[in-house]
Amino acid sequence: MLMATLLGLRRWMTDLTRALAATAVTVEGAIRGAVRFDGSDIPLAMMHAVQGGKALRGFLVLEGARLHGIDPKIAAPIAGAIEAIHGYSLVHDDLPCMDDDDLRRGQPTVHKKWDEATAVLAGDALQSLAFELIMSAEIPDRTKVVLAHTLASRAGADGMVGGQAMDMAAERADVALDLAKIEALQSKKTGALIEWAAAAGPRLAEADEKPLRTYGRALGLAFQIADDVLDIEGDAAEVGKAVGKDAAAGKATFVSLLGLEGAKNRAAELVAQACDALSGYGDDGETLKDAARFVIARRK
Repeated sequence: MLMATLLGLRRWMTDLTRALAATAVTVEGAIRGAVRFDGSDIPLAMMHAVQGGKALRGFLVLEGARLHGIDPKIAAPIAGAIEAIHGYSLVHDDLPCMDDDDLRRGQPTVHKKWDEATAVLAGDALQSLAFELIMSAEIPDRTKVVLAHTLASRAGADGMVGGQAMDMAAERADVALDLAKIEALQSKKTGALIEWAAAAGPRLAEADEKPLRTYGRALGLAFQIADDVLDIEGDAAEVGKAVGKDAAAGKATFVSLLGLEGAKNRAAELVAQACDALSGYGDDGETLKDAARFVIARRK
C-alpha cells in the first residue's frame, strides 16, 4: 500500500512538473512576443527575469481557463501578464534596498548581472508589459477592463505592494507580528497575485469566480508557508536562492510562530480548503487539486 501511494505521488508530481514546464514555455513565448528587442540591456534583463521559474501563476490562469472552455491560445497573453507582474516583483524584491539577494532561480539576480538601474527599469517595463498583454488579448473589451483593473488592484498598494510595505515596516520597527497579522500581510504580498491568477479563467468566461477565488486565497497562504519551510529545510542549490535569511534576521514567519511541524500542518489544512473549493468542478478540478498539493510538496 505504501509503495503504491509513493508511486502515485511520484506520478502526479511528474505529470504536474511537465504541465508547469509546458506553461513556462507558453508564458515565455507570450512575453517574448511582446518585448521589443532594441539592442539595449532592458529587453534582455526582462527576459532574464521571467525565465527559469515554476510559472505557477500562469498555470493557474491556463487551467482555470480550460475549466471554463477557454482556448489556451486566448488565455496565453493573460498567463503572460501575471508572470510579467510576478517577474517585476521579484526583480525589485531582490534589490539591495529590499531583500538584497544575489541569486534567483539559480541565476544571478538582475541587479547583479547588470546593475541596479537596469533592474529597476526592467521591472518597470515588465509591469507595463503585463497590461499591454491584457489589452492585446483577443477577448471582449469589457473583459480586458475587468482583468486590467483587478490586476492593478491586486498588484498595487491594496495587494502585493501593500504587503511588501507592511513586511518592510515590520522589519524596520522590529515589531513582533502575530499569526493574524502575518496572514494578512502574506495574503497581500504573496496571495494577491495567486488569487488573481486562479480567478482569471472564470473572468475570461464571465462565469462565477467565487470558487476559484476561494481556492486561490487558500493556495496563496499555503504557498507562502511552504516558502517559509523551505527557508529552514531547503538547500540553496536546489531552491535556487539564498535560504536561512529569515531565521538569521529574526523575522516573524509562519515557522517562527507555529513551529516547523505546526506550519506544515497549517499548510496541509489550507490545501484541503483549496481542494474543497473545487468540489463543484468534479473530476475536472483534479489538476488544480494536484497543483495545490504540489505547492507544499515542492523542493524549490
